[in-house]
Amino acid sequence: MSSSSPASLLDVELRPGRPPMLRVEATGDAPSWAAEHRDALRAVVAEHGSVLVRGLGLRDAAQTGAVFSRLANGLMTEKESFAPRQVYSHGVYSSSKWPQNQPMCMHHELSYTLEFPGLMLFACLSAPTEGGATAVADSQTVLDALPADLTQRFEREGWMLTRSYNEEIGASLAEAFGTDDRGAVENYCHANAIEFEWQPDGGLRTRQRRSAVVRHPVTGRRCWFNQIAFLNEWTMAPEVHEYLVDVYGADGLPFNTRFGNGDPIGENVVELLNKVYEDNTAREPWRDGDLMLVDNVRTAHSREPFEGPREVVVAMAEAVRLADCSPTVEVTAA
Repeated sequence: MSSSSPASLLDVELRPGRPPMLRVEATGDAPSWAAEHRDALRAVVAEHGSVLVRGLGLRDAAQTGAVFSRLANGLMTEKESFAPRQVYSHGVYSSSKWPQNQPMCMHHELSYTLEFPGLMLFACLSAPTEGGATAVADSQTVLDALPADLTQRFEREGWMLTRSYNEEIGASLAEAFGTDDRGAVENYCHANAIEFEWQPDGGLRTRQRRSAVVRHPVTGRRCWFNQIAFLNEWTMAPEVHEYLVDVYGADGLPFNTRFGNGDPIGENVVELLNKVYEDNTAREPWRDGDLMLVDNVRTAHSREPFEGPREVVVAMAEAVRLADCSPTVEVTAA
């Protein structure tokens, strides 16, 4: 099925279970193509929440960064990352370094921060031999599919992210905060409503409470916007979970999520969240040179397990403040 409208001015393929796709002919000058079609592409994202552009022929990080800069306003510097990335240039990164046999389940990028990207940009320079799709799911559809009593509790209480920074698992203190200076880290935590506690070994533990449901800053749509399932201990593979608990203790996991009042989130809740995401997932295997734009508030994204080399370049853009999304939980920076 094809849909072309005055809003998009592009012939976009809409197929059940697949993200919206636009097929184009490579011109050899992808940045100029992006500049010419910027408004039309952004209109597609506004209408559908995401779009996969196939055929553009992106080849390297420098060219991809130029394309990203023409499609988005204000590439962001990532703060509070949960996993390390390679930095190619300002605002242009590798995908998160995460075990390729482990999924990164559906989430909204940096949904635990007070300022997060409104737009995510992805480009596949080298597609894996199997798996590895960056899949998407509509957050309003997911919200409507979840049990009302569960979403109402999360709306009342919000959700809590707990982190224990170490040098072995996930992003280090310096990678997450851009510095390992204690004073600078403490100032950042105070300014961003993050409770913190230094450990005897020099490690840092933090807690931050955020809204699980927000309103889209442009459309006002209610969106299930969080990383409750992705960063929860029960989403980990059982052997990984067992190892981390053994090494760091149940309260010292690199990251975990709780109800906003601090209560643990049961394995059954996490399984339910991941099942609803899976029931509403749209996926298309990457091909070399593909480009993808995702509205980060309206649309969750994931990274599926894969085999073979995979190189995906990522940018976060157009910062949105949580305060502008009708949060249901009050957050006060110290």
